[in-house]
Amino acid sequence: MVITFYGEGCFKIQSGEFSVLIDPFDAQTGLMPPRFKADLILKTITPISSFEKKDSSLALEIIGPGEYNINGTDVSGFQLIKESPKSFFKTAYSLKLENINLCFLGHISEIPEPTVLEHLGEPDIIFIPAGGAPFVDLKSAVKIIKQFQPKIVIPSFFKVPSLKRKAGDIKDFLQELNGAKEKTGEAVEKLTIKRKNLAEIKKTQIAVLKI
Repeated sequence: MVITFYGEGCFKIQSGEFSVLIDPFDAQTGLMPPRFKADLILKTITPISSFEKKDSSLALEIIGPGEYNINGTDVSGFQLIKESPKSFFKTAYSLKLENINLCFLGHISEIPEPTVLEHLGEPDIIFIPAGGAPFVDLKSAVKIIKQFQPKIVIPSFFKVPSLKRKAGDIKDFLQELNGAKEKTGEAVEKLTIKRKNLAEIKKTQIAVLKI
């Protein structure tokens, strides 16, 4: 499995010939949108109007809660009730690929309700906002990570070159999580991981990806 970051909450998960795209964005962000055709797209925030007008033929685009199996890949979506007003709703997803459990917390701005955390199970890899407001604050993000105790944490929604909106520096997140005395490896272009690699990880690792 190869994981690539495009900025904000957008990631590409590649498993052989099968690819999953998480939260694609447009050029208004200031960033370069991903330019490839994914086999499966997950969206963690969706305007109600988009959901109501969704074309049922777009079976490979998941934009809400439910249980799905796409090309042998199990996906579970759980609505974040407290963060879903009348105009849009947010969804957290768990995805099992190559026997690795991935958890996408997307656009969360607070700790999800206990029932959602329970349904997300025991993820091996968590994707979580790490740039502060308007998303979950750093202390709450750390609480979520400590509750799940995943093998790997992959930060999202932090400051990157060309991003137009204001976002926090990844260094602030790393310090909140690890403390000032503990160092974290340099950011990498992509993360390549296999199930057997996870068994060797005894303490949660942070994988910061470049765009």
